[in-house]
Amino acid sequence: MLNRSIKKIGFVSAFILPALLIFGYYAGGPLIWSIHVFVFLIIPLMDYLVKKDNENIAKEAVSQVAKERFYKWVTFGWVYIQFAVLFWGLFVVSTIALTTDEWIALVTGMALVTGGIGITVAHELGHKSDLLEQFYSKVLLMTVCYMHFFIEHNRGHHVRVATPEDPATSRFGESFYSFWFRSVKDGYLSAWDLENERLRKRKISPFSFSNQMIQFHLITLLFILLTFFVFSWIQSRWVWEVPVFFIAQSILAFSLLEAVNYLEHYGMERKKLPNGFYENVTPLHSWNASQRISNFFLFQLQRHSDHHWFASKRYQVLDHHEESPQLPAGYSAMILVAFVPPLWYYLMNPRLQKWKEIQAMESV
Repeated sequence: MLNRSIKKIGFVSAFILPALLIFGYYAGGPLIWSIHVFVFLIIPLMDYLVKKDNENIAKEAVSQVAKERFYKWVTFGWVYIQFAVLFWGLFVVSTIALTTDEWIALVTGMALVTGGIGITVAHELGHKSDLLEQFYSKVLLMTVCYMHFFIEHNRGHHVRVATPEDPATSRFGESFYSFWFRSVKDGYLSAWDLENERLRKRKISPFSFSNQMIQFHLITLLFILLTFFVFSWIQSRWVWEVPVFFIAQSILAFSLLEAVNYLEHYGMERKKLPNGFYENVTPLHSWNASQRISNFFLFQLQRHSDHHWFASKRYQVLDHHEESPQLPAGYSAMILVAFVPPLWYYLMNPRLQKWKEIQAMESV
C-alpha cells in the first residue's frame, strides 16, 4: 500500500516541468535553462541513484487500481495545465522583445512540456475507448500539429510494429536522423491511407468532411489562425511571433516523440510466418527501461512491451517483464545518446546482438 501511495505522488511529478519553464524564464540568466538541465541531467542522475522499479501490482489488485479516478484526473489535469502554459508562452513572445537565447530556451523548453509530457499523455488517452479521453488526446496533439498520430499510432503502428511495414520501428543500423525523416513522412502518409480505407469500407468518399485527416488539418489551422488574430488584436499589430513560436515548438515536440519511437523498437523484428502474417506481438518486441524516476515523469511509458501487449491497459497497472530487452538508461538519457549515432551504435548494437542470441538459444 505504501509503495502504491508513493507511486501516486510520483505520477504528479510531470507538473514540475511547466513550473520549471515558467520559473526559469522569470528568474532569467542561466536559470532560463532550468527545465533542460532538469530533464537531461537531473532526471538521468536520479535514475542512476534510485533503485530500479521491477515490481508489478498484484494481479488481484489490478482491476481496482485501474479504476481509481486519481490516475485519470492527473492526465485530465495535464491537458488544462498544458494549454495554460502554451498560452503563457504565446503571450510572452508576443509582448516582450526576447533575445535569441531567450527564444531558443523558451521554444525548446515548451517542446519539453508539450512533446516530452504532452504527447505522452495524449498517447495514454488516445488508446482508451472513452470519448472524453479520446477528445483530450486529440486536443493535446493539436497543440503540436500532430493530430494524425491518433490514427497512425492506434491503427497503424500497433498493428505493424517490429515489421518493415511500420514507419515508427527503427531499423538496425539506422540513424535517428534517417529514421526521423522516414517516420514523419511515412507515418503521415499512412494515416491518410488508413483513414481513406476506413471511409471506403463505409462507402463514404475520402473527399468529405467525414475524413478525420481533413478535420485534423482544418482544426489545427483554425487554432493557429485564432491565436494569431486574437494576439494580434490584443497587441494592435500583426504578431508574427505567435505562429512562429507555435510551429517551432510543434516541430521540436513531435521530434521528441520520434526520438522516443526510435528508442522503443530499435532493431526489433517479428518473424514472418509461412501464411504470410507476422507472429503476434509479445513483450519481446519493445525496448524497456525500468528506471523509476523517468517512469514517473512518463507515466510508465518505458514499460513499453506491456503497453504493446495490452494497448488499452492504463498506465498505472502496466507490468515490468523480465524477458523484455532493457535499455541501459531511461528515455531522457537515451534520447541524447540517439542524437549521436556513433555513440548509439556503440551502446546499442552489441546489446541488440547479444539479446537476439539469447532469444535464439532459448527458442531451440
